[in-house]
Amino acid sequence: MTTTIMATHVEAFLVERQALGFRTTGPSASQLRSFARFFDGAGHAGSLTPDLVIEWAKGHAQTDGPRAWARRLDALRPFATYLSRVDPATEFPPPRIFGKSQRRATPHIYTEEEVTALLAAARHLEPMGGLRPAAYETLYGLIAATGLRVSEAIKLRCADVDLGSRCLTVRMTKFCKSRHVPFHSTVASALTDYLAVRDRFLSRAADEPFFVPTPERSLKSRAVHWTFQRLRSAAGIVARGAYPEVRIHDFRHTFICRRIQRWQADGADIDNAIAALSTYVGHAKISDTYWYLTGIPDLMAAAANRFEDFACGEMGNG
Repeated sequence: MTTTIMATHVEAFLVERQALGFRTTGPSASQLRSFARFFDGAGHAGSLTPDLVIEWAKGHAQTDGPRAWARRLDALRPFATYLSRVDPATEFPPPRIFGKSQRRATPHIYTEEEVTALLAAARHLEPMGGLRPAAYETLYGLIAATGLRVSEAIKLRCADVDLGSRCLTVRMTKFCKSRHVPFHSTVASALTDYLAVRDRFLSRAADEPFFVPTPERSLKSRAVHWTFQRLRSAAGIVARGAYPEVRIHDFRHTFICRRIQRWQADGADIDNAIAALSTYVGHAKISDTYWYLTGIPDLMAAAANRFEDFACGEMGNG
């Protein structure tokens, strides 16, 4: 390997990734630069070795555990592949040397009564009858009814909401994709009611934010989450999942689970249905959608019951 410092290799890798359309900001880039500082600071001039990588992954904090170490390896692995083109002697630890880097925690699945109570609490925000309560009630209701990510709902523009065709256009989302999200007539009715309030305060220009708490400013993520914390307390919702408190994102989990439950009850072709659902909610991988069949106790029980019926039927036919 050349004597080029590791920081230079990292920056070259990030430039290449950016040219290929990948994001080069955020935690992954920070982890790479952290490794480069570690490598160069140690004065190492040879090839990348598993021992060096493991030392870096485990050396951040004594309180870290194997899952945090595995996440650091995941962040570094694509760079190591790139580096092997420069230095074929590059070596990297084998996959899952520390076990899985990610673990999905069971979310809270809302009941209809809980959703109703939370939206009612939003309706009573100050100023009563004003733009703020209408915006928050409709925002949370839309997420619950369509499974949008909160960031997607906040970023909607007026032109993205087509009440005539009952369809949202969600632009450049988490995985740099855009998609169309059809919605039910009841959602269209709620959006129409919100717009009647919004129109009293400001114009409906195509590029204007759809959700606005006041005529002077658009919704901000921090305010949306802070307001939700107040509303969940007012609604008295107690978390039933693995998280200490219910979250806005649990609306999305609830939407997906309820949809799959209905399909299971109707005897639908789950494989075809989940493929469509994965596209609808904007999952990058269909496996992210399939996880709900095993990650949510109610769905796992339903799947087990269907398999038992299938197995007993096969035995009976034999």
